[in-house]
Amino acid sequence: MHDLRKKIFESGKTVSRKARSRQPSTQGSPASSRNGSRAASRQASEDEESSDNEYTESLASSIVHSEDGDEADLTSPSETLHNNIVDLLDQKRDSGQDRADKLTAYTELVRHHPSAEEIDAQINELIPMLLKSVRGRKSPQGVIWALKALMMTMLTSGGESLNDRVYPTLKALCENSDYDDDENELIKATAIKAMSISIMCGGGSVNAAEEFLEFLMEIIQSDGHVIGAGDNGPVVTAALNAWGFVASGLDDLEEQSTEALEAFTEQLDSSDVEVQIAAGSNIALLLESAREYEEETGETWNMRYDQDGLLRRLNALTKESSKSISKKDRRQLHSNFNSIVTSLEHGKGPGYSTAKRFATNPHTGGNKTDFHDDYQEYGYRQKLRIQNISIVIDSWSLSARLGMLKSILGGGLASHYLNNPVVKDLLSGAKTEYTSTPSKDRHGRSDKATHGKKALRGVSD
Repeated sequence: MHDLRKKIFESGKTVSRKARSRQPSTQGSPASSRNGSRAASRQASEDEESSDNEYTESLASSIVHSEDGDEADLTSPSETLHNNIVDLLDQKRDSGQDRADKLTAYTELVRHHPSAEEIDAQINELIPMLLKSVRGRKSPQGVIWALKALMMTMLTSGGESLNDRVYPTLKALCENSDYDDDENELIKATAIKAMSISIMCGGGSVNAAEEFLEFLMEIIQSDGHVIGAGDNGPVVTAALNAWGFVASGLDDLEEQSTEALEAFTEQLDSSDVEVQIAAGSNIALLLESAREYEEETGETWNMRYDQDGLLRRLNALTKESSKSISKKDRRQLHSNFNSIVTSLEHGKGPGYSTAKRFATNPHTGGNKTDFHDDYQEYGYRQKLRIQNISIVIDSWSLSARLGMLKSILGGGLASHYLNNPVVKDLLSGAKTEYTSTPSKDRHGRSDKATHGKKALRGVSD
């Protein structure tokens, strides 16, 4: 079993630039340097039809059977993964399609059946092979699957030396890929996401995290031009999401706060709804970080911005009515920016509802007048539910982390949360609630589990 938090504090790599000037304390990877209230990820992709905005993920329950289908001769997921890795590393006579098929099978197997033990046993062969596939650039699709496999490997292993091995290759790919526009867009966006996983889960130091945020800021400020993806919405969105994810692991964002806030505010005028939402979420994360810092230390950040002007711009996006935006995108825009505005006005996290309800049930007795002042706000409505565990999404940092994990793991998020200490650590510190244990069928599956397309609704792979 990995103990990521223990590994992080024992690594003692570097501290933030401001912290270096005022105290000698050691600090490791950014993933756990924030306090519990900031431990997690981007605003969850909720089912729009759900009144409670809750995301339900069922644990992958498939069992790998032997070829003859005999249930008495089952192959365990760990054994299947071991065999898959051995096959993946043997590419002597493989065609490009063979390699792509093997990478796909490996990625999907690890997505639903994570096993750090099996991956770590072959990590010194897996990482060079995956990096070779990325550098080789024999086909755009092959590069994409190699990047996905690399992310899944780092997210499951959590090896503290991985970032030094993979980051240079990923950055070079992000800066220099030269495929057709659509392929170039996807490769650059995926490489940015992989770099963020490398920093947060591969042993990246705080100094490395700060340098990565600077690189992302260049992409955001230039609208992607600095990496040859000018005015490319998906690439800028990837940079914004990666910024929020990595920033969620840093104690002190004051040094870059003014520049970052200006860049995010400019992106509110983007014609791409996803860019606007990602920028707004990062604004909320920054101001949340400033608020928490002041509450903890009694000191305020030296962050210069027009508070009233910013709130007016954010409020305008809650009512955006441009006909050039689809109805679905307008609903998404309004919902997200209503959440952001409420958060800033009330000092709350994402998805907070100020609507009132009876704190007690008037139907159990008494007159209506007895309950005149007995109201309470609904509060946080966004939750991640895994089996009988309900995680309350009550901070923008938690929302940023959860959003990144969902974008990579999709339907495998529940399995990783239950079986992968790296993922569990990224979501540590969050408020959890427990319901009665779901009953199970004869195969050990929860009766309340959601399967198929419904379980994946709102999740991007």
